Amino acid sequence: MNTSPLYQDPTQPVEVRVKDLLKKMTLPEKVGQMLQLNGQDGYQEQIRAMHVGSLLHINGSDADAAIDASLQSRLGIPVLLADDGIHGHSFWAGATIFPTQLALACSWDTDLLKEVARVTALEMRATGLKWTFSPVLCLARDLRWGRVDETFGEDPLLIGDFALAMVEGYQGAGLHDPNAVLATAKHYAGYSETLGGRDAAEAELSRRKLRSSFLTPFERAAKSGVMTFMTGYQSIDGIPSTANRWLLTEVLKDEWGFKGIVVTDWNNVGHLVRDQRVCADFAHAAAMAVKAGNDLIMATPEFFEGCQDAVAQGLLTEAEVDTVVGRILSLKFRMGLFEHPGRSEPQRIAAVIGCSEHRNVALRAARESLVLLRNELAGGTSLLPLDKNKPRVVAIVGPNADHPLSQLGDWSLGSGQMVGPSGTHHPRHTIVTVLDGLKNRLPSGWSIGTLEQADLILAAVGDSLELIGEEKSTATLELLNGQKELIEQIGALGKPWVGVLINSKPLVLPQTLLDAPALIELFNPGMEGGTALAEALWGDLNPSGKLTISMPRHVGQQPVYYNAVRGQHGRRYADLTQDPAFHFGFGLSYTSFELQVPGLDKPVIDQEGEWSLKVRVTNTGPYDGVEIVQVYVEDEVTSATWARRELKAWKRVAAAAGSTQEILLKLRAQDLWIIDGTGNRVVEPGHFRILIGTSSRDQDLQEFWGEVR
Repeated sequence: MNTSPLYQDPTQPVEVRVKDLLKKMTLPEKVGQMLQLNGQDGYQEQIRAMHVGSLLHINGSDADAAIDASLQSRLGIPVLLADDGIHGHSFWAGATIFPTQLALACSWDTDLLKEVARVTALEMRATGLKWTFSPVLCLARDLRWGRVDETFGEDPLLIGDFALAMVEGYQGAGLHDPNAVLATAKHYAGYSETLGGRDAAEAELSRRKLRSSFLTPFERAAKSGVMTFMTGYQSIDGIPSTANRWLLTEVLKDEWGFKGIVVTDWNNVGHLVRDQRVCADFAHAAAMAVKAGNDLIMATPEFFEGCQDAVAQGLLTEAEVDTVVGRILSLKFRMGLFEHPGRSEPQRIAAVIGCSEHRNVALRAARESLVLLRNELAGGTSLLPLDKNKPRVVAIVGPNADHPLSQLGDWSLGSGQMVGPSGTHHPRHTIVTVLDGLKNRLPSGWSIGTLEQADLILAAVGDSLELIGEEKSTATLELLNGQKELIEQIGALGKPWVGVLINSKPLVLPQTLLDAPALIELFNPGMEGGTALAEALWGDLNPSGKLTISMPRHVGQQPVYYNAVRGQHGRRYADLTQDPAFHFGFGLSYTSFELQVPGLDKPVIDQEGEWSLKVRVTNTGPYDGVEIVQVYVEDEVTSATWARRELKAWKRVAAAAGSTQEILLKLRAQDLWIIDGTGNRVVEPGHFRILIGTSSRDQDLQEFWGEVR
């Protein structure tokens, strides 16, 4: 006769197992399940004394020891292990580190992003982790914000498209997939709408403005099966995100039907007491967080006593605690953790971490993310690609020419968030810097020399880790630490040269760099960035990346983004244009493309209808290449002010030199919605300007008109 409790029987329905386990738990054990603490602060004691349900920042042998400690507890509830696998398995030495999220977005390739997430999940699972705090669904707005590199850029449609691809890659075949990790939609919501670019400052957002743009990618993620949401640090209209019941419960859980769990960001409940000061003590903070709709409380150990005090004082009922703990236990049962807690696997680590197959994905990502911004010599000729058969002496200068940490960017070993047993930095030999890439692929007869010797100069400039990340917003966007002076010196030499940008976010570039014969944007390209750059220089790679974020001319233009609300007086500043230096959707190629669009298939559709757009894409140049066809819409008259222009469809098209590809794009009337003055999503009848082209710039677009009735 089986005397094991029902909750340990995998043949029982999840609801039965949860109910049985809850009946056996004490209040301290329940509250412990709601805690997610930093495992580097002593996970054995955290599990013993506080019954902690989830840990982050440990992996490998530490992950195994934590799992064993949890299984040896009174009820044997397995611990759920998580970490910041932001653009690769960030904190495991030798793991595959991809371009940052902003760089990846420039590929406009959802298949690639899915594969990046799949590789990350495989490498994380090998070390005992089952949850990543990625992807970021924030809209980039003020570029002074230190976390712009973590976003996909400035467009809600693209953010949703790319986020869904990564969620699918992370979560694989579902909760029982041994090669998958839970994905996290963060930071919910409006965290990126800062004052003065300052991190976690109060966001000046109305509910209508949230629904107009900031919430749309999160809604798509919630309805597409992402299993976790993470709250933002900031407050909106005086209410901290962690205390915002409207966001966390009424919208996310009730309106969108989200069935996963909500985790706070780092010590958000502590912020309610210490920084935002909306709670006098941790009992009130715990009650506020639980009632708002949070499930797991990250990095606030005071919640353990505070939540119990809240129940004792009548601020919370134990039934309310049970509801939250039930969601957490349900997730653990559905993941199969009680049967297969998922320890690390040394053989699997050796086989998959940083393997050649995974590095090839990183190289593909670096290739597709590379954006050619300028390629023009005097007389209209092009500097790139370089002729391998005409040897030159190349000088490689600039602080980011051979700087592994700047190339990897934030959220990697060495960036400061975590130091683990696997090491403090990613092994140097795993990272191909700009200098490494050029040395590895230098054609026969070419050589590397000094500025006095060179007849070609490559200048790698940008920013560094000191200017990237949480609490590291910047007052300026200019090149710092003598880089402007270096660029001026290079420009004055009169030699052909290539500017290479390795930067976390768009920067304000000096005119000399804007006028460079060639300019390439890499952002933070990951460990294979130097290889991709070298391939592009000599024409083994034809650049295809397109910006998903506008690059400003001056910091005073902030915020500058293509889909701003129309209605201002004038089109420029009195002393400066409002146009960016480089527009959203822009990127050059070594070949040329011609788009032929017959027009809309019908002039008028009803609100359930759609337009079909046939586009013939002809590669009219000498190289095989990729073009990103983009469709923008302008609603001629709206009942409430609205964005001047919005991306509504796009497609990545590969075409051999001289060939033509015909593509079909759909534009549904239901996608032409606005949020009206009462806060409702509506499609209003009227005339729409349809713009088809290769960037958001007016000169790159063809115009058509249609009507919705």
